[in-house]
Amino acid sequence: MRYNTVWPGLLFFSFCFEIATSAASAQNVRLYVDNSEGDDVSVIDLQTLDTIDDIRLATKVHGLAVQADGHRLFATVESDNTLRVVDTATNKVTATITLTGRPNQCAVTPDGHYVAVPIRDKNAVDIVDVQQQKVVKTLPVSKPHNAFNAGSNRYLFVSAMGANQINVIDLTTMTYSAKVTVGGIPRPYVVTPDGTTMYVALTDLHGFMKVDVGSGKMQRVVMPAENHTPKQRSFEPSNTLTHGLALSPDGTELWVTSLLDDSLYVYDVKANKIVGRVQVGDGPNWVTFSPDGKYVCVSNTGTDDVSIIDVRARREMRRVKVGKAPKRLVAAAIGA
Repeated sequence: MRYNTVWPGLLFFSFCFEIATSAASAQNVRLYVDNSEGDDVSVIDLQTLDTIDDIRLATKVHGLAVQADGHRLFATVESDNTLRVVDTATNKVTATITLTGRPNQCAVTPDGHYVAVPIRDKNAVDIVDVQQQKVVKTLPVSKPHNAFNAGSNRYLFVSAMGANQINVIDLTTMTYSAKVTVGGIPRPYVVTPDGTTMYVALTDLHGFMKVDVGSGKMQRVVMPAENHTPKQRSFEPSNTLTHGLALSPDGTELWVTSLLDDSLYVYDVKANKIVGRVQVGDGPNWVTFSPDGKYVCVSNTGTDDVSIIDVRARREMRRVKVGKAPKRLVAAAIGA
């Protein structure tokens, strides 16, 4: 069976997709960028497009997530197997939570109650209760990689690279409510706010898989490429051709990285086709949108910078220098 679920029907999600674009324009919008070969997170002001701060944590910062109101940033650190909680008003660490092993990309519920952290060396995912500041549940996962939240306080996702699937965590029961087969080894992925569709980057695919969650039906989308020979890279295996992808806040476009062409490709969701391409720096790794959808940002691991792109114009506005080997990044509106 391609799709195994104990969900009480497809409409279980009832996600609250809380992207307040009008409010965001009146707030300070920040981009947080982890420097995976450093000990810090760079902070970029998305109004001025300048670096304004540097949050020192510890070596090997790996994952980032921010709760919906922008008040707290969460960062995983590989060197000491911790989850750091940062107050975004002060950029100071308010809690250091010990995990069960080496962490990867985390995800937080919109209310900031729970954080899911894949544990690479234990084939597991830790579920952290932020208020209690401790791991309250650990679930088995075959070669976990990335956690994701699509706007729900009940459900979180974790990818199982060893099982070619995305697992869905039900936080009310602290168990898996579904395991969605994705047609290959999952790399980064996104889920639509209504929970019906997944877009999943796969090993050896220059593109992504579009997965209908309810039926299990899959569509393989191959992006065009000017270069067909993978580069030898320091921070990604040669069979990783696409590493990052993000869905625009209005849900109309999917922006996808190309490690063959050092570019972002634009996929029109309704037309079901690639409609654009924007050149970025070397080794594009992770993608995120500003809350208002004005900018899309991508970390360039090979050039230690971040490309900030005007979405409507499909033009790189600025390339901002950050720390060593930037990877995960996340944007949020901070304060009033």
